[in-house]
Amino acid sequence: MTTTQNQSFSVAAPERSRGFIVTGLLAALAAAVGATLVGAIAGAVGVDFELPDGGESIPLMGFAQLTFIFALVGLAIASAVRRWSGHPRTTFVRVTLALTAVSLVPPFLVDANLATAVALVLIHLVAAAIFIPVLARRLTH
Repeated sequence: MTTTQNQSFSVAAPERSRGFIVTGLLAALAAAVGATLVGAIAGAVGVDFELPDGGESIPLMGFAQLTFIFALVGLAIASAVRRWSGHPRTTFVRVTLALTAVSLVPPFLVDANLATAVALVLIHLVAAAIFIPVLARRLTH
């Protein structure tokens, strides 16, 4: 009689979670850099990012900071759907695309000039285009 053992090597759950978190943090950083780069290019071609309510201009590093913070919120959402959803990739993509769509409205509500509003929308879309696919690829169906 011959006995064959099937050995499978699996990564422990904490290691997989750590890898997922690191990937999310790197994606957040990349999205922040992308958003800042688009903001810098828009500023270089004359977009002032001045909001009429307070008359203050959005600082360039504000794009990096806010993008990173909201990407961390996205990472928390991804972690939650990864744990509790039967279809984490689909759920994550649907939720983040809906939130991205909602984020495109405020630039038009603050009475900013058209160039500023369009640049802000573009910044949101670039950040989402960098962040969402990276995390979605890490979520299984």
